[in-house]
Amino acid sequence: MEIQYPLASDTWDKKEIEAINRVVNSNSFTMGQEVSEFEKEFAAYFGAKYAVMVNSGSSANLIAIAALVLSEKYDLKAGDEVIVPAVSWATTYTVLQQYGLKLRFVDIDINTLNINLDILEAAITKETKAIFAVNLLGNPNNFDVLIEICTKNKLILIEDNCEAMGATYHGKYAGTFGTVGTFSTFYSHHMATMEGGMVLTNDNAIYDIMKSIRSHGWTRNLSKDSSIYNKSGNDFYEMFNFILPGYNVRPIEMEAAIGREQLKKLDGFITYRKLNGEYFSAKFFNRPDLKIQQSEGNSSFFGFSIIFKESGKRDEVVKILRENGVECRPIVAGNFTRNEVIKYFDYTVFEKLDAANNLHDNGLFLGNHHYDCREKIDLLFGLI
Repeated sequence: MEIQYPLASDTWDKKEIEAINRVVNSNSFTMGQEVSEFEKEFAAYFGAKYAVMVNSGSSANLIAIAALVLSEKYDLKAGDEVIVPAVSWATTYTVLQQYGLKLRFVDIDINTLNINLDILEAAITKETKAIFAVNLLGNPNNFDVLIEICTKNKLILIEDNCEAMGATYHGKYAGTFGTVGTFSTFYSHHMATMEGGMVLTNDNAIYDIMKSIRSHGWTRNLSKDSSIYNKSGNDFYEMFNFILPGYNVRPIEMEAAIGREQLKKLDGFITYRKLNGEYFSAKFFNRPDLKIQQSEGNSSFFGFSIIFKESGKRDEVVKILRENGVECRPIVAGNFTRNEVIKYFDYTVFEKLDAANNLHDNGLFLGNHHYDCREKIDLLFGLI
């Protein structure tokens, strides 16, 4: 009998359908009041001053980096170097490439799967301007060490928190430690709005820049007391007045309305993810033939990673899992420098990427869910 264990599952109920119908009945579909309210509620939940919603986590990364480059405060420009972990999703990296920034890849810690903090400071060069930290698979970084390194070396700290919504480090939410922190609300993530993303910041100017470039670079959505532009007072003129090189990465009202309902349930979603994650960790931790991710801080357990110690074992297990109805996939994008797209990047590698290569060749990923799946984890243990 097949186990039937998917990578992701539906978190909606009648409340999300009612939210969609509320938008349909309003006959207002483009970015408006629902988006504005969701941004306020999201920022308040995570303890940030400002939130900007966009159409995906990838777009969240895009406008976050764009705002730092366009800001007069942070002195981040084409040719500057940004340190990144060797394992993350593609759009952690491509947004840097698109702004002419030079990537410096640093190996991961094979235990936490986040950037290796033991070698991070040695990787800094005179060209380094920022560290783009990724909280991989729900696991926050050690921000005590990261912030100390950034402060000492006068570097911008940026967080890609698209996989770690709800994770905390010393009681503070991941995604709120850096100048900007990005989130995803794609279907397979901790909360789902169909497509969607969010950026949090406490910097008013960065907030205003992101609001402008989210919508074409115009001034229409800026407040009268904006920190980056003094409005003329002529609303007709300000409808189509462009001040920054922008995009159209706006969300729609339906996504925000769904997000408002999902946010009310997020505590419960995270509670079950942690229950499952802690059970999985306890079950698999002492297996001598494999390694699992070790939590740093309070993980929100996006999913479960397994790295096999025996070469070739991963492919055997993938076959067994698929035969038993268990969905699995590579761990994020593996060692990103081994993807063909890397030929388009300006980048360097610090020393070796041994841990990232190990993950790339021997790792697989299993999904976690917003409900109790401990019985399924027991069955998984028998297959792996």
